[in-house]
Amino acid sequence: MTKVHYVRLFADDDGESHFSEEEMDLTSVDFAPPAPPLHLSAFAAAKQMAFVAREAGWFGDWHPAPRRQFYILLAGEVEAQASDGEVRRFRAGDIVLLEDTTGKGHTSRVNLGDIAAIIQLAD
Repeated sequence: MTKVHYVRLFADDDGESHFSEEEMDLTSVDFAPPAPPLHLSAFAAAKQMAFVAREAGWFGDWHPAPRRQFYILLAGEVEAQASDGEVRRFRAGDIVLLEDTTGKGHTSRVNLGDIAAIIQLAD
C-alpha cells in the first residue's frame, strides 16, 4: 500500500505545540475511467483554499493556526518552531497539517521565499 507522509503540528491539553510524523494510506482506485487506476487517500471535507507567497526574511512571531488546515509548500523554504522548542525546516513538496489552533502556537520564518497552498478543513 502506498502512503503519503506529512508533519502534524498540534497543541496538547496544556496549549504546548509539538510536531509529529504522520502518514495516510493511499488505495488503488479506478478514479477517472478510462484513465488507469491511481492511488488515492480518503477525501477530507475542505472549507476553502488559497495560495500564499512570502518574501525571504518574513517572520511570524508566536501565533496559533487560524483554523485546522493543510499547508503544502510548493516552492521555497520555511522554518517553523513549536512552543516545545523543536524547529523544523520545510521545503517544496512538504505537507504540514496545522492543528495548533489553541495555546501559544508556533513561529514561522521564511528562508528562501515561499509559495504554498493552504487548504482549510471543514469544522
